Amino acid sequence: MLREFKTFVAVARDGTFTGAGRQLGLTQSAVSAQIRRLEDHLGVTLFDRSAKAAALNAHGRELLPQAEELLALADGMVKQAGGRVSGVLRIGAIASVQQDLLVHALRPFRAAYPDVRVRVVPGVSLTLLGQVDAGEVDLVVQIRPPFALPPELAWQALLREPMVLAVPDHMPIRPWREVLESEPFIRYERASFGGRLVDRFLRQHRIAVQEAVELDEIDALANLVRAGLGVAILPRTRWLNLDGLRLIDLGEPDFAREIGVIGRLSRPAILEKMVDCLRQASVEQAGPVDPACASIRDDRSAR
Repeated sequence: MLREFKTFVAVARDGTFTGAGRQLGLTQSAVSAQIRRLEDHLGVTLFDRSAKAAALNAHGRELLPQAEELLALADGMVKQAGGRVSGVLRIGAIASVQQDLLVHALRPFRAAYPDVRVRVVPGVSLTLLGQVDAGEVDLVVQIRPPFALPPELAWQALLREPMVLAVPDHMPIRPWREVLESEPFIRYERASFGGRLVDRFLRQHRIAVQEAVELDEIDALANLVRAGLGVAILPRTRWLNLDGLRLIDLGEPDFAREIGVIGRLSRPAILEKMVDCLRQASVEQAGPVDPACASIRDDRSAR
């Protein structure tokens, strides 16, 4: 709860949630969320909610010197340990990122910060965005949102994954439009950011699909196609098992899923290191295709 105690002290000193948020690089809603978590943890309220400013109540005034002492003690422990960083780093990540990119990023990060425990928080992009905005996670790795971010948050691109049509490998070669209009369609969940890309593509091309199943997991989409239950538009990721599948290029370079990091504009060195490790892992992932993936077949002429 050190983060929450730090926020509590900042609010108590500034007198407003907004001012404390500016100091900490948090939105007012994130500050409010952290104060609520601290109050729930302690079982008492700390501020007079009827006051215009963030005025401490009796419980808050009693806790403030103890919180300041706790934070000073924590800083002293780090210095006494020779500056070694410990604690918990909370990373939000969509399922497909956890399969490969995050695995390769964590290896050098753990080498640099062996005393830091990493907690990976799963979720869909929209949920993760709300969590990083509220300060519930330190940064998120997700699909780029189709709207502007709050001013306190920044986007950093890592990967572009082209969207392709996945069909069973035994299906006769036909133009991709004909396939989409005639075969059962396994839809990438339209509520997700990736699913919105697919939905927009279908509407732009005025393609009426025969809805069969809708879900968010890329592996599950591929498994359903592999089982012959339909066809799907999904991102061409390097970790995807392509056995039993044929991937068809849709001929639109801009039709791609962009993966990146969202975090606060002002962040400590430990988070910068994590972002650097993710960036390096994304460069490695964008390299030559692994020979084990030689079963990929792009039928570019089947349009």
